[in-house]
Amino acid sequence: MTSVVIIGGGPGGYEAALVAAQLGAQVSIVEAHGWGGSAVLSDCVPSKTLIATAEVVTMASESGALGVRIHDQAPSPGVVHVDMVEVNSRIKNLATAQSHDVQMSLTNAGIALIRGSARLKSAHVVAVNDEELVADVILIATGASPRIVAGSEPDGERILTWEQIYDLPTLPEKLIVVGSGVTGAEFASAYNALGSEVVLISSRTRVLPNEDPDAAAVVEEVCRHRGMVIMSNARATSVERTESGVRVVLQSGEVVEGTHCLMAVGSVPNTADLGLDGLGVALDDAGFIVTDKVSRTSVAGIYAAGDCTGILMLASTAAMQGRIAMRHAMGDAVVPLDLKGVCANVFTDPEIATVGWSQADIDNGLIEATSVHLPLATNARAKMSGVTHGFVKLFCRPGTGIVVGGVVVAPKASELIYPIAIAVDQQLSVDQIANSFTVYPSMTGSIAEAARRLHLRS
Repeated sequence: MTSVVIIGGGPGGYEAALVAAQLGAQVSIVEAHGWGGSAVLSDCVPSKTLIATAEVVTMASESGALGVRIHDQAPSPGVVHVDMVEVNSRIKNLATAQSHDVQMSLTNAGIALIRGSARLKSAHVVAVNDEELVADVILIATGASPRIVAGSEPDGERILTWEQIYDLPTLPEKLIVVGSGVTGAEFASAYNALGSEVVLISSRTRVLPNEDPDAAAVVEEVCRHRGMVIMSNARATSVERTESGVRVVLQSGEVVEGTHCLMAVGSVPNTADLGLDGLGVALDDAGFIVTDKVSRTSVAGIYAAGDCTGILMLASTAAMQGRIAMRHAMGDAVVPLDLKGVCANVFTDPEIATVGWSQADIDNGLIEATSVHLPLATNARAKMSGVTHGFVKLFCRPGTGIVVGGVVVAPKASELIYPIAIAVDQQLSVDQIANSFTVYPSMTGSIAEAARRLHLRS
């Protein structure tokens, strides 16, 4: 029987453990903080729970055009009030429940669960607490942590990382968000909806610089329309705590003051204390573990998955890396990781969902493709729901019409991207999408319409 030791109980670790157990391995999984890892306890699950509350607030506050009137709401009539104590309590309870579900899944699969910190002593020995675990295969899935910037160290009360923000007893009166990537944009959008005055400090020309430019422009327009202040080409050099809040100093010398500051300036891999240097496990310049497309590291028998590898830091990608690693290690049929098949979503309002080749890839000549951009303003269901911002964009090969990518900007874009992801994965043509029935009226109707327009152009 193959023995497997997995370090890290997040999506990369627990999904790998379940696959290894299914394939007949003797599996032990080591986790220092809680089952499900940061994705369940302090990152993905909590943040999307917060965003779900923000979505409800937005729907209520912007429903006037649909004829909805809100009465007798605290603190004053017509105003939706958010109880942050209750909101944060629900977030933590849901995360704990999800962690318990992960734990039970692992236990029911016959996997040994070990709480503690692990360190590799060799390619086949892992030291945990006061014992040593011998393994034929080791998987490292230790994740990453919020990046801490010198001069802007969090205190957990006024200067915060995204892991600390759920401990706030009240809604921040004025929240300054430093960083306009996915994490910064998501929290800025959510707290703006919940009722905070939000200032988003972006070191780049636009928010979400790594996303589709048309999509990022829509999100930025909506955020500004809803009252968010976005400071572009502004770099924060320090964040100081004051008597009543925080003081953010910019490189230009300008000072921005608020009640709280959320630092969202990236992540660093949790690889420093694993003993990897002595084993020859290759790391890149930022400390991420270097892996190939089946999750192997530079040392035979040692695999890695998830945020500690720096490959598309998404829970879904981590889980896929972990599953691929165990299938490869156990000699099962395996399909190497293909990043062009990964669905990614930015949970702003509206959401941005993407899959496959991007607009940047086409513009840079990496692939030849034809595209169509269809605004949701023409969609009957969008009109009925009061949706005025968003679009569907499809990319296909000019000769064959094979779908190679797509972008959806809409409420619940994370759900709408799935048919496009299937088309990319299965190499379907725009005609095959166009000839499939959609419900009328529906948002998915715009996907079929975009496909029909590409047929006319091919």
